[in-house]
Amino acid sequence: MRKISIQIYFSLLLLLWGSELYAQNAEKKKKPAPLTPKEQQMLTTLTEKEEQYATLAKEIWSLAELGYQEEKSAQRLQQTLQEAGFSITPSVAQIPTAFVASYGQGEPVIGILAEFDALPGLSQEAVPERKIRVEGGAGHACGHHLFGTASVAAAIAVKDWLQNTGTTGTIRLYGTPAEEGGAGKVYMVRAGLFDDADVMLHWHPSSKNTANAASSLANKSAKFRFYGNAAHASAAPEQGRSALDGVEAMNMMVNMMREHVPSESRIHYVITKGGEAPNIVPEFAEAFYYVRHPEMQMVKDIFDRVVKAAEGAALGTDTRLEYEVIHGVYNVLPNETLAALMFKNLQRVGGVQYTPEEEAFAEKIRTTFDVGKTTIDAANEVEPYKVEAKGSGGSTDVGDVSWMAPTAGMTAATWVPGTYAHSWQAVAAGGTSIGSKGMMVAAKTLALTALDVFKDPSIATQAQAELLEKKGADFKYESLLGDREPPLDYRK
Repeated sequence: MRKISIQIYFSLLLLLWGSELYAQNAEKKKKPAPLTPKEQQMLTTLTEKEEQYATLAKEIWSLAELGYQEEKSAQRLQQTLQEAGFSITPSVAQIPTAFVASYGQGEPVIGILAEFDALPGLSQEAVPERKIRVEGGAGHACGHHLFGTASVAAAIAVKDWLQNTGTTGTIRLYGTPAEEGGAGKVYMVRAGLFDDADVMLHWHPSSKNTANAASSLANKSAKFRFYGNAAHASAAPEQGRSALDGVEAMNMMVNMMREHVPSESRIHYVITKGGEAPNIVPEFAEAFYYVRHPEMQMVKDIFDRVVKAAEGAALGTDTRLEYEVIHGVYNVLPNETLAALMFKNLQRVGGVQYTPEEEAFAEKIRTTFDVGKTTIDAANEVEPYKVEAKGSGGSTDVGDVSWMAPTAGMTAATWVPGTYAHSWQAVAAGGTSIGSKGMMVAAKTLALTALDVFKDPSIATQAQAELLEKKGADFKYESLLGDREPPLDYRK
């Protein structure tokens, strides 16, 4: 009898679980409610301003300013916001190119992140073959010129809607420099700039359209500097102590360590300085290291072991070691409440439709890399919704923000399907109408998602409850980069 009761119990449990799952899937498939006239007008206005925003993005694309050096790019974004009626607080968190633009008053407070830094050494013309624009110059290989511009466009659209409807609330645009290895947002988190934010929204350029509850890899980086004694490498080698030997010994030990770290870990480095000439024992050498893992605590542990390897290398080569932490970022804490909402709005907006000219560009550029199973049509499709609680791939300083306020993000097809970030192909497409079309998909999706929260502030309450549950009531924020000041010269 007991056995039969247990079987019945589990049958009922399975039935209830199946019913709940069916209801959840039905809810996700349900068509979004029709837009109100003022919401439709907001999207129409964004469409009408596409050329204006494309011009702004192309200007920032041409400037291609590196992290913490984005003076002109940041100024152009601030000017656009100020002209639209936002109040601007420049040079926040001891960073000249960081800023906060705000409009409205009261709650909820909804923030939108904007990035605008380029990458070194990836200068490229907006053409479908490798053609360097400025020899040795930088390029927007991660599309942050589009990122910043779309976020500004979304913030202005939301501001206009708040004004037209008389809705209470605050919309903020956070200008966040130096995402590429400079961890600009971490210093802004540390300065308390996100403490009163109810919801944070962001996006990123990509080769596809997604809005998932996805994490990322935590990351900590440092430059390891070895100091030795210079001497003639042939006439008096015994008088020298090679700093390069220190770097190479460290690299060898870290490479041996790879066998004894969790498989999800990533450790990579470059030798940024190795000496001046073969006949001079190098008196200075430097290696730049990144350590990544899906969990920030594991990053801390592995990084400490890397430091021990560096210390051992210095001891074994009779050199002196100094190291400087350059940046450290948390893994993104995905918020399913907001992610599901953003996904519905991305579905409403849809993807990117190419013109014949854009198709020709796309087909030609796709001959320069392995396209895999992707097709050009992917730019016009929205990927299915997924929950990816465990991070993989890259890292972002959005991670630190996501532990302070409920955060959701998306990607838009600003690059030709199959394109990888940090490539000249990404720079090329990002400088064309393909990039600006994807940018406007993001602007519209971000704006609609912000409107949903303004119309129903209980969404923010639910998202905050989810955040608290995931990070734990005892969580206390401590940045991975410690108390160091922003490395404003890290790209110089």
